[in-house]
Amino acid sequence: MKKFLLFLGGLAALMVLLVNLGPMVLLALSLWLLYIIFKKFLQSDSAAGKIGWIVLGLFILSITFSNIYAVIGVAAGYALYLIYKSWKKDNKDPVAEVLDDGDPFRNFEREWADLQK
Repeated sequence: MKKFLLFLGGLAALMVLLVNLGPMVLLALSLWLLYIIFKKFLQSDSAAGKIGWIVLGLFILSITFSNIYAVIGVAAGYALYLIYKSWKKDNKDPVAEVLDDGDPFRNFEREWADLQK
C-alpha cells in the first residue's frame, strides 16, 4: 500500500513538474539576465548608462515576478526526489536483522584460520 501511495504521489509531482517546466526555464533565464544586468550596472561609468541598466533591470524583474509561480515546479521536483529516496529505502525490520557474532557459520573464514593455526 505504501509503494502505491508513493507511486501516486510521484505521478502527481511529475505532472506538476512537467506543467511548470516552461515557467521554470523562463524564471532561470530571467534570474540569469538580472545577474548580468547587475554586473553591467556596476561596471558602467556614465549616469545615462546606469539609468539604462536600471530600466532594463526593472523590465527583466517584471518578467521574473510574472514567473514566480514556477517555484511550485521546483518544489514538485524536490518532492519527486524525496519520493524517489523513500522508494529506494530498504524496508527491513531491524529487529529481525540481529546478527550473532559468535556463530561459527557466519564467520567461516575466521574460524577456518583459527583451525589452521
